[in-house]
Amino acid sequence: MTTTVATVSEGTDSPYALSHLDALESEAVHIFREVAGEFERPVILFSGGKDSIVMLHLALKAFRPASVPFSLLHVDTGHNFPEVLDYRDRTVAEHGLRLHVASVQDYIDRGVLKERPDGTRNPLQTLPLTEKIQAEKFDAVFGGGRRDEEKARAKERVFSLRDEFSQWDPRRQRPELWNLYNGRHAPGEHVRVFPLSNWTELDVWQYIAREGIELPQIYYAHEREVFKRAGMWLTAGEWGGPKDGETVEKRLVRYRTVGDMSCTGAVDSEADTIEKVIVEIAASRLTERGATRADDKMSEAAMEDRKREGYF
Repeated sequence: MTTTVATVSEGTDSPYALSHLDALESEAVHIFREVAGEFERPVILFSGGKDSIVMLHLALKAFRPASVPFSLLHVDTGHNFPEVLDYRDRTVAEHGLRLHVASVQDYIDRGVLKERPDGTRNPLQTLPLTEKIQAEKFDAVFGGGRRDEEKARAKERVFSLRDEFSQWDPRRQRPELWNLYNGRHAPGEHVRVFPLSNWTELDVWQYIAREGIELPQIYYAHEREVFKRAGMWLTAGEWGGPKDGETVEKRLVRYRTVGDMSCTGAVDSEADTIEKVIVEIAASRLTERGATRADDKMSEAAMEDRKREGYF
């Protein structure tokens, strides 16, 4: 059974009016419950990043007081931020969840994948992700992608069909009218589900503030040793930085998004509280991926090419 979220203009005195955040929350909760009713083996992609944290918070709300009927899946590049991995493990233990880990390092050790010359492992996530989905027979995979992040993600439907090779064809997008979601798929296919599609980065932060959601401290301003490459402040590490001529310096920075250390840049910031972060985001004219993700700058169609291959 589907529900329709009614929104009203600001200033309405109706006791039944939903605020902007309430409407987004209601839509996401509805999506989680719809998937639980339509699919047999859903899984939530969970990295310990802010969008996956909000997504898990919404899933917990959707099924409370029962437990979340989905396990979690993380594609570990081997170059993740330690603070984020610590948060991931604490969260899994706190809520008694099951975590599946697909390891890029394992694929490299077996000779299935090769290290890139630039040390970036983000593009190497696709094979471990798609093979784990196939091996575990997941038929619905929740992702924290939002349409405001990047051009290719703006093309996605909430329910996005993937073929038996986990590939995405934009021409096979299904219409989604009146909150009606079509989860029909053939054996071997699966559906990627995006409950935060209609959220913006600012919505996410305002919701985190309203709900009192804990985040890894990496999202707030802190002193960190970084070096500059291609206009971004990167954290030094075994992945291949810094190189000759790249100077490490201590700066006050924070991260707007977190992923592989080799391609996720920090931004200069004094926003050490959630209120300051919200003010900073409200004034920004660049999305977090556009400002801090080197993997999206490889080409104009970098994200879409990877999505066609099976990436999120």
